[in-house]
Amino acid sequence: LKMSHGEAVVKNIIHEIVQECSVRGHVVSDTLAAFMVKAVVLDPRNSFNVDRTLTKQDIQKLQGLCLDKLIEKCSPSLDTLKMQVYFDTNYTSRREFLEEIHRMLESGLSPMRRDITDSRVKSREEYNALYHKIVTYILLRSGMGSPTDLKTMQEAKAALQSVFPQTDLGAFMVLLKRDKEQQIIELTMTVTGILLFNKASKMGEHKTDFHKLILNEALPVINKRIESELSVSQSLAWKYTAVLEKLTESVTQPGEGGMSMILFKQALYNVRQHEVFLKLLLEDACLCAKHVEILQTELSSQIKLLKEIVQLKAAVPTAKVFPLFRALSKLWSGLQDEAELLNILNNIMLNLRPFLASQGKIFSESYLDSLLEATEVKTDEQRKTEHMKARIEFMLEWLLPDTIVNLNNLPLQYNGVCGYTLVSRDGLLLPGNPNIGILKHKEKFYVFSSKKAALKFSSSPDDFIAEVAEIAKVSPELIHLLKLNQQFSCITPYSEMQPRESLLARHITKCESSTQTDIHPVETNIVNVYEWNEWELRRKAIQLADLLTKVTHSVQTEQSHMRRENATQTWLPKAAVCQSKRDGQSSMPRPQAYLAGLRGQRDERMVKTSLTRSVDE
Repeated sequence: LKMSHGEAVVKNIIHEIVQECSVRGHVVSDTLAAFMVKAVVLDPRNSFNVDRTLTKQDIQKLQGLCLDKLIEKCSPSLDTLKMQVYFDTNYTSRREFLEEIHRMLESGLSPMRRDITDSRVKSREEYNALYHKIVTYILLRSGMGSPTDLKTMQEAKAALQSVFPQTDLGAFMVLLKRDKEQQIIELTMTVTGILLFNKASKMGEHKTDFHKLILNEALPVINKRIESELSVSQSLAWKYTAVLEKLTESVTQPGEGGMSMILFKQALYNVRQHEVFLKLLLEDACLCAKHVEILQTELSSQIKLLKEIVQLKAAVPTAKVFPLFRALSKLWSGLQDEAELLNILNNIMLNLRPFLASQGKIFSESYLDSLLEATEVKTDEQRKTEHMKARIEFMLEWLLPDTIVNLNNLPLQYNGVCGYTLVSRDGLLLPGNPNIGILKHKEKFYVFSSKKAALKFSSSPDDFIAEVAEIAKVSPELIHLLKLNQQFSCITPYSEMQPRESLLARHITKCESSTQTDIHPVETNIVNVYEWNEWELRRKAIQLADLLTKVTHSVQTEQSHMRRENATQTWLPKAAVCQSKRDGQSSMPRPQAYLAGLRGQRDERMVKTSLTRSVDE
């Protein structure tokens, strides 16, 4: 399907659909509108030619069909699509959930932390206000209580004063902003550990666990809620399956009960999709429970260790207890993350309920019971046990549970639904039984509800796979329910569309492949003179050319005179030294004489006295 103006046309169609729905009182997201546009184009009943340019009449027809589907009242199919869009936009992996929790916490407290690090205090009142602000930040960051509680504030202030007295604020103010932030983080962890230790001490010597501090009731309650919701959805799915089996097996006239069959199938898809989402939520909740149990055990052991170290001592070295307080704080933060994650999962579960409203209004449980009468409602486990002994006898491209180590982690096609039943019974969803055998076809794995279904499907798998795709085109909610996104790669959220992407992109099949060959398949064909090294080949070429016996000629003209580059190499003078005879010296006495009788008497003789010291002295 070629778009006349590319992305602009697609955005315009989606924008007009969303706007028209808003005018009619229906809130529709761009993602849902984009998915509906592509689903309508895929539906062969709408006769959109994928090889023809989209005309103005086609755009009007497309918008009209999308509007009719989006504003349809009491439609289980529309509710399923809305449920899928909601879950895809609100559910993510555990790691990304925890990252988002940390990001939200940091973004909420970053203004207060910035206010603390940027403060310029001078008076005593300002110092007191800054200290109070640090205590408030520690309480909010640790989640140990509300800053509005006077008793909690006093306990937190006393804990902070024991590691960071108010007199140390002067030294704190002269630090760099980066160092201030680091010190605040360390103070928060240490004070949190102290508060936790004090609370544990108040609980008594033999009560060191923290089950009474966090997640004491929330964890089992949320798990039970999800399990209860899952049980209701599974019960409805089993009833809808039994009704559809009864209707498809009964011989009726063509067209008789056609609308009822369509609604029953839409209701079945609706509750099955709800069941798939609840299983994902329950799996995450069970993982939370395991993490909480591990964290609480470590928390209790840290409290015991601290009690053994501290006991009744008046003073304990900070280098010994501060690391334990920080470890205690990390465990407490982990418990808070698990609690917040459980709250998110609970909210998602509650928000999925409204998407079951349509099928509940159309088919009440009493009406379903009246249709079933004496018909046995089989559970998924009962269907598996029925064919437990029925196994495929030939093993070509078939896998059995006994030969597979991680059966639960095997990516089953159609989300574990039997593809043969889906085609042969016009859209009926029956869970496959891996115990019968798993068909491996083109690196994909298929399971079936019975041995007959497995044999029929394996006789012509490509035909059945194409039929499943055609059924999904008519019922677009099956694309996500059966995990056919790879087969329908064009069904991507509107927000993820790439620039210049057309409304319906053709699927490009890609796969990873590798080949391996023997080094020497035939030993007699080994070429001993073969050389793979390019430089070795060049060396041999130079030897063959024998350039040493050749003469190179050159010519120099007047224009090129003194233009060539010359380089010479000289040897610098060698630094040398020589040694001559050693200079010697001796110290001799200095000659001194004293002359007497030179003054006063003319006739007296002069007397000379030698004052020179002896050489031997």
